[in-house]
Parts: sequence; structure tokens; C-alpha cells
Amino acid sequence: MDEDRIENQGRDRAAAGPQPNAAAAGAVALVTVETGTLAGARSADVERFLGIPFAAAPSGPLRWRPPQPAAAWPGQRAAVAFGNDCVQNRPQWDRMSSDLPLGEDCLYLNVWRPAQRAEAALPVMVWIHGGGFVMGSSGTPVLDGSAIARRGIVVVSFNYRLGRFGFFAHPVLSAAQHDEPLGNYGLMDQIAALRWVRRNIGAFGGDAGNITIFGDSAGGTSVLQLMAIDQARGLFHKAIAQSAGGRDPWPHLRRATHRPSAEAIGERFAREAGLREPTPEALRALPAELLRGGLDLVNMEPDTYSGPMIDGTLVTGPAAQAFAAGHHARVPLLSGFTSNELGDLPAPLRDMMVQRCLALLDLPRERIEALYGGAEGLSRGLVSDFPFAEPARHVAALCAAAGAPSFLYVFDYVVESLRTAVHGAAHATDVPYVFSTLTRLWPQATTADEAQSALMLDYWTQFARAGDPNCAGRPRWPVYRGDSMAFWFGQDGPALRALAATRLDAIEAARTAARN
Repeated sequence: MDEDRIENQGRDRAAAGPQPNAAAAGAVALVTVETGTLAGARSADVERFLGIPFAAAPSGPLRWRPPQPAAAWPGQRAAVAFGNDCVQNRPQWDRMSSDLPLGEDCLYLNVWRPAQRAEAALPVMVWIHGGGFVMGSSGTPVLDGSAIARRGIVVVSFNYRLGRFGFFAHPVLSAAQHDEPLGNYGLMDQIAALRWVRRNIGAFGGDAGNITIFGDSAGGTSVLQLMAIDQARGLFHKAIAQSAGGRDPWPHLRRATHRPSAEAIGERFAREAGLREPTPEALRALPAELLRGGLDLVNMEPDTYSGPMIDGTLVTGPAAQAFAAGHHARVPLLSGFTSNELGDLPAPLRDMMVQRCLALLDLPRERIEALYGGAEGLSRGLVSDFPFAEPARHVAALCAAAGAPSFLYVFDYVVESLRTAVHGAAHATDVPYVFSTLTRLWPQATTADEAQSALMLDYWTQFARAGDPNCAGRPRWPVYRGDSMAFWFGQDGPALRALAATRLDAIEAARTAARN
């Protein structure tokens, strides 16, 4: 994609937004929100409203500013197509990516609801997409909310700024905007979307007093971080964190710790961009293509991209530290990870990640290898345990200790056609089961695979209704008690099984010692 296309797409999409004749284009479901009337699409059992602006386009003078209110529109606005994806790179290996236009004008959300009107307000589930804070979209086909809506839920998904557009700091921006939150603009977008949901979801038949946030990977990490952010308090009532982490050592806005500060990283980027005496105006005038760079999950450009940061206003530390201090929303939490998160990555990439994990643990490789039964076990196991399994158990235990219901799972189900080719359930493979969109990734999905999806839909939607996933006709999922037992979703049905406690205990002890 060329630079002009990135920069112009947002303006083109915004100009095409309000369409008084939307009903003639096939949009037959009408809803009025705070900024105007939306004309969505209706099928036999689901209505969908796509591409709803929840904030102004964060471009030009609004680049690296907190999200600002969206403008009202006259007449009916067509809500039958997704808005732009936020600027990013789309590697060929990412099977969950969308093919939507890219643009800085990307702060749109989507709503699915049952077509049949209910007498009472319906539970709401708000999805936060993953992608390492540098990739992802609410408009990918795998995230179609129709199946969840058919269960009597109002479903919302949204975009948030990514990469350097969403996470960037520089001393001149900090000086000019000292009275605003800084750096974590993508997280600010998430909070803005949740505030929009609280104000407007009643128009769609949703219950603003019964909102569940859920997400996977970076979206799951966002869920945990939102639980720890004061400004997000009261915007949701339950949380689901899938493969979330929550122990990540984010850089500080100004203070150098394990890596340079976010401001120092931003200064280096500005220098490499050719700005000798940067000003806020000069930074905001940088081409979108230059800011996008080569960022993706494999290439995080750590010298010139900070990622999310500890800004001292929204984010005061890793989510797990906030949980340990009791500074988090006491809401029911359903959390877990897949059985083989990253263990089937190509060996060179996996080995690079192992080295990073070992460096953060500060333990001799020989000692860790003994826990995993040798080099091969370490290579496949540590890249799942360190970023995902140990943090999930740790956070679930902290939540349980604080008195809120906590439910811990391991997803170990592999689609039937792939069982001889992989060593377990890979990262994010639980997502299409939750959304019942298996055939978008695996056209050969079987009846057994679809039954597994129906099982997870039952648990996830029941949790959204009541804060407890247990429902009639399904095996009982016990509340997590802070031990090493989890609810495993395997090939033979769900069952309570033990985690690899010895390995996780060693990782947790090393992390605790490193923090102290």
C-alpha cells in the first residue's frame, strides 16, 4: 500500500458516511444513538450495525491526542459496512487479518443484536481484538458477532489505534499536552469505546448495567489492564481474558528501567525520521507510512517503538501488580490460555523467544531445562508458560484472593483435521470457537468441532449473563481456588485437570525475586 492511500482512506470513508438513502441500499434496521440515526442490516434472526464512529478521526491535529467526540450527522447513516482498519502491516502468515481499507480515521465500532425484540434489556459483550497492539481489526470475518447475538446477547466490537499511532511519547508532546493523559492513546480509545457503549447500548436493547469485556492476546491483556485503570471503573461488570499475559514489563513514560523510557524511544524515532528540532506540529505532519514502519508481531522495532507504557495516569504498572495491590475492579473474571500457545512456531523464532524469556527470568538455562525434561521440552514449553500460562494462573489466584469469582481454563481442543500435525492448541485458536466461526479458518470443520464451539458459546454467554459460566446440561466448571487445577477443554470434553505446577511455580518464584 502506498503512502497516499493510507492518508486518504480515512477522509474518503468519512465523506461517504452519512447516507440519507441508506434504507434503499438494503439497510432495514433503524436505531438512534447520540449522534444520529443508524440504518443497519437485518437478517432473519440478527441485526447488525457496522462502522459506527465512536470518536472523531484521530488524524492531523488530533494525532496523539485523547479521542475526541464524534460529529453528529443528518438523516440516516448507513451502518452496513465496517469502517477502516487502523494503520498496520498485514503479514501473509496472519490468517485472521481482514482486507478492509486502512486509515487513521479508524475509530469505529460494530453492534450485533437479536432481531427478535426482548422484553428485558439484554446482556452486552464487548470484544477487544488482539494483535500485539500493532495489528488486528474488529472487522475480520472470524469476529462476526452473529452467533453470540443469537444466544440473546448484544455484541460490540471496535478498533483502537495501533503501533506508533496508538502508543507513542516524545518530550515535546508531553510538554505541550501536560494536562492530558499521554502515550497510551490506544488504551484511551478502548475507554472511549466503553463509554460510548454505556451511553448508547440501551438504544440497541442492551443492558448498560450488565457489560462483559472480553478479548484475546493483546485484547486479553487490555481486559486485565482495564480492570486496573481507574478511568475504566464502572464501565463493565465482568471480564474474560483469553491468553492475556498481564505480567509484561512495559517501559515507563519518562524513567528508564529495564529498557529506555518511552519518551527516549520516541526521540530516537524522531531523529531517524529526520526531525532535528521536533515540534508537535512537525511530528503530526510525519507521513503515515513512516510511522507504520515495518511493525508486526515478528518485527516489533524495539529501538523506535515503545508499545504500551506505564504513563502514571492510566497505567501505573503491569496489570498483575495492580491485582496484587488490590487496586483493580472486583468483577468476576474468566481467564485462561491454550495448551500450546507458541510451541509450534518455527524453531528460529521460538529459540529467539526462549532466549528473551530466560533473560527476563534471570535463571540458568540448565535449571530450566531440567524442569522441561531437556532442550526440546524447554523450547516448546517455555514460550507458552512464561508469557501466558503462569500469568493466567497468577492473576486468577489474585482475583480469587480478592473475593471476586474467578474461573480458570486451558483450551486443549484441536480441530479434527489438524490433530496429527500439531502438538496442541495454538495461540488464539480458541477465538473462532467462542464466535462460532470455525469454517472461516477451517472449512473442513466437523460436527465434533462445531459441538466444541457450541459448548464454549454456552459457557461464555452464561458467564456474560450471570458472572458464572455454569449452565444446565453442561459439566460443572468450579470456581478457581488459587491452586493448580484448571478447567480443560479437551478432545474428550471438559474436565478439571492439574496444571504443570512445578514449572509454573519456578517461573512465578523467579519473577517475584526479579521484582524484589
